[in-house]
Amino acid sequence: MTRYLLRIEYNGGPFRGWQRQEDAPTVQGALEVAARQLTDDPVIVYGAGRTDAGVHATGQAAHIDLLDTFPDQKVADALNYHLRPDPIAVLSAHPVPDAFHARFDATERQYRYVILNRRADLTVDRGLAWRIASPLDAGAMHKAAQHLVGKHDFTTFRDVQCQAKTPVKHLDAIAVTRNGARIEFTCSALSFLHRQVRSIVGSLTEIGRGRQEEAWLSDILAARDRTACGPVAPACGLYLEYVHYPTLTIKEHMYEPEIGA
Repeated sequence: MTRYLLRIEYNGGPFRGWQRQEDAPTVQGALEVAARQLTDDPVIVYGAGRTDAGVHATGQAAHIDLLDTFPDQKVADALNYHLRPDPIAVLSAHPVPDAFHARFDATERQYRYVILNRRADLTVDRGLAWRIASPLDAGAMHKAAQHLVGKHDFTTFRDVQCQAKTPVKHLDAIAVTRNGARIEFTCSALSFLHRQVRSIVGSLTEIGRGRQEEAWLSDILAARDRTACGPVAPACGLYLEYVHYPTLTIKEHMYEPEIGA
């Protein structure tokens, strides 16, 4: 039996999130159906994290166990063939040690949230970003966001249905940048609470609009009260961008065909 680490990209719009459900389409469910075509036995896909309905990924990670050993690219190509037409792509597949676990061996997860700050409706980016028509001050949002870096009780930014054992998390880094109308929030941590990133982004937009002062973010964090949180940003702008595994020495890359292939 060989264990493979998969790097996965998907558009979360058509799915009820990552986690397998009996009565709804999910990313994990689609991957397990595709993986079953490679072997005679059921295959469980173990993800590095669960994304909500409508949330996307450009660098989700997962592992699977296959009875036979296949060339890396054959695993990715075969899964992609059986995933069609679902908007899921396996970017790479690599053998890893049997003890490796996509969830428990991860030491950092990075999320990106995208806002398009413009008056016009979205067209090509519809379902892929949050449009806010009123002007946003990205610099003020970035400055305020730095109050969240470090170890805190994030109860204010925790969904009421969150199943984490504790609201205390360590946020490694958060940044807010603007490029034209595009504003991006990047957040890195070992793990996140349910809807933590979307709750933080929604609260920061209150500061960006000028409705709240920078100190307000510190105040609601200290309140440890979910009702103090600002609006929760919609799922469409959120992307699981990367999952880091420092113990792996494999060279990870996306397959690119040779010229003339």
